[in-house]
Amino acid sequence: MTKPEILSETPMNIVELKHDLDRIKKRDKELNFRAQKTEDYLNHIVHMTGAKGKELYEKIEKLNVPRLKEAHIHKLIDNLPSTVEAVRAVLQGYVVTVSNENLKKMAELIAEYTEIKK
Repeated sequence: MTKPEILSETPMNIVELKHDLDRIKKRDKELNFRAQKTEDYLNHIVHMTGAKGKELYEKIEKLNVPRLKEAHIHKLIDNLPSTVEAVRAVLQGYVVTVSNENLKKMAELIAEYTEIKK
């Protein structure tokens, strides 16, 4: 059995994953079993287009929150927390300290996109 080589690891959110699966499906005409199950799951939970997800990522990145890394932003997009407490809960799993002011900015920004989603 061949051993695949990992060339790079970059975090991605579920919106990007859904977009990539759609692109692969168009290219290959059909998905394998696992990819099909993943697509079914993502169709139920993702209600944002790839363009909106990228736009939200860029806006959160432009907030210039100290010590907020790419993986943290992707996790915020995955969960779409629209309150300060929810943003704090998502980031609680990481070793990152964010000021209340920045938490509020992120929550307000994400809340705009969750309103669009509904």
